[in-house]
Amino acid sequence: MRAWIDGRTLESPDEPALSVLDHGLVVGDGVFETVKVEEGVPFALERHLLRLARSAIGLGLDAPDLDALRSGVASCLAGQDLVFGRIRITLTSGRGPLGSPRGGGAPTAIVVVEPATRPGPTTSVVSVPWTRNERGALTGLKTTSYAENAVMIEYARARGATEALIPNTAGLLCEGTGSNVFYVLDGQLVTPTLESGCLAGVTRALVLEWCRDEVDVVERDEPIEVLQRAEEVFLVGTTRDVQAVHRVDERDLPAPGPVTKLVASIWARQAPLHPEP
Repeated sequence: MRAWIDGRTLESPDEPALSVLDHGLVVGDGVFETVKVEEGVPFALERHLLRLARSAIGLGLDAPDLDALRSGVASCLAGQDLVFGRIRITLTSGRGPLGSPRGGGAPTAIVVVEPATRPGPTTSVVSVPWTRNERGALTGLKTTSYAENAVMIEYARARGATEALIPNTAGLLCEGTGSNVFYVLDGQLVTPTLESGCLAGVTRALVLEWCRDEVDVVERDEPIEVLQRAEEVFLVGTTRDVQAVHRVDERDLPAPGPVTKLVASIWARQAPLHPEP
C-alpha cells in the first residue's frame, strides 16, 4: 500500500498525515472515487476523475486540481508491480470546526493505492429494509458519507451475502451499496434509470455503451420485487466488472445465465481495448 496527501508521498500509509479537524473525518464532508488497476495501469481514470469533479461541485466544493491528483496516482503507482489493485482518490473540504459548517480553508486531497483480491465469478445479494432517497441533497454524488452503506453491507454479510440491494423511497429498485444492478426480464436486460437515485456508475455506463449493439438493454424503473421474477441478475462495479448473482434473498438463480455470459464476454473483449475510455 502507498499513500499521497496534498502533494506529498508518505513514507508509510500509517504515517500521521490528516488533521483531526479535517471535515472529511469530522462529518464525512468529502467525495471519493475508486479506480481499478490492471497490470499496473489504472482503468478509466479520466472518467473517474471527471465524476470526482462533478461530485465535488455537487457537494459545494471547488473543482479539484485534476493534474495534481494524476500526479498523486502516478506517484503511488511508481515502482510497484501491481497485477490487480485499486486506487482510492478522496477530496474533503479540509480543516473545519467540530460541527456541520465548513471552515473555508484549503481542501484535502488524498490518493491511496493497494493490492486487491479479484471478486469471485458469482455472488449472492439480499434486499434491505431501508431506502435510498432519490431526492436527497447527496443523490447521485459519490461522497464519503458512507455510514448508511456500512450498515447495509453488514446486514448483507450477516445473511451470507456480499452486497445489499436498495429500493428508493418509491419502492423502486435503485442500486447496491457499491455497485449497479442489471437483471433480465422476459429476455430483455434492464437496469434502473439514474432518476431512481442510483449512482451514475462508470462500469454501468460502459456496459450500456458497449452492449447496445448486441444486447436488448434498456434503462427502466421497476419495484424492487422484480428481482423475485428476474431470470438473471448481475452486478457491475469498479473491481467487480460484470459479476453474476447466484442468489437473491432466498431465491437461487442460474449464474451466469446466457445474457450475463454475453455481457461478460463483451466486457472481456472491449476492456483491454479501452484502458482509458
